[in-house]
Amino acid sequence: MPRRTSAKNQDKAVDWLRDSNSHGRLAAYHPWHRVQDVPSQGLSSRLKGWKTGRVHHFLSELERKYFLVLEWSPLVIDIREQFPLLPLDETLAIAEACGFKHPTAPGTANFHVLTSDFVITVQSQGDLLEVVRSTKYAADLQSERTLEKLEIERRYWAQRRIDWGIVTEREIPETLVHNVEWVHPWHDFNELPVLVQTNLERIFKAFQMSLVDSGLTLNEICHETDDRFGLPHGSTLTAFRHLLAVGRIRLEMNQAPVVAAKNDSFRIEFG
Repeated sequence: MPRRTSAKNQDKAVDWLRDSNSHGRLAAYHPWHRVQDVPSQGLSSRLKGWKTGRVHHFLSELERKYFLVLEWSPLVIDIREQFPLLPLDETLAIAEACGFKHPTAPGTANFHVLTSDFVITVQSQGDLLEVVRSTKYAADLQSERTLEKLEIERRYWAQRRIDWGIVTEREIPETLVHNVEWVHPWHDFNELPVLVQTNLERIFKAFQMSLVDSGLTLNEICHETDDRFGLPHGSTLTAFRHLLAVGRIRLEMNQAPVVAAKNDSFRIEFG
């Protein structure tokens, strides 16, 4: 199979393979695709990660939701999205062996570098393991062309003896995603409003008393605490979201919605 790649694509692949930061870990990793590099139909997004401390790039809503599931899991150590299947010669050889046409860049004859949506580092029985997951809507799996691309990807990772699988919307716990999305912006202490920062420990102690004995909803407890401390309404709720995000307050995130739950309807712990 003759090799046809654009000079820009070739240079990018060479740079990626040469630069250890490109395929590094945590904050050092550089995804192959970034939101600004890919034509958007309003489904792409970016989000700063808790685990990595860097901005993650998602090309679909399904990718973003799955990222939030990974972000919440205590077993996940690192998340690398838009991971390129390089060198290109390897996926070209796989496609040829399968009798598939290798993907090309839209509107050109240039071979396209395939990517895996997520390369995930997980902790398992004291060891760190790599697993790879591609996100696809279930309806898209009816497409023969989509299945061909996935088969190239599967074989690429099988040659490396790395666990690979597909995640559809059916495997996404929507309640968990909704609740993690709700707390996610307030993980970083430095992003909290100044009044919340300076009153955080007072608010935490108030939670320890109120959430144990009160039959009020979380919203009602937060409103009452704001009034008691003379804080702008919403301050205590923001503090709660931070405390939950960093694990100082723990509760069942698969019950929805957290913000409206009464304290006797979920188990709460304090770290």
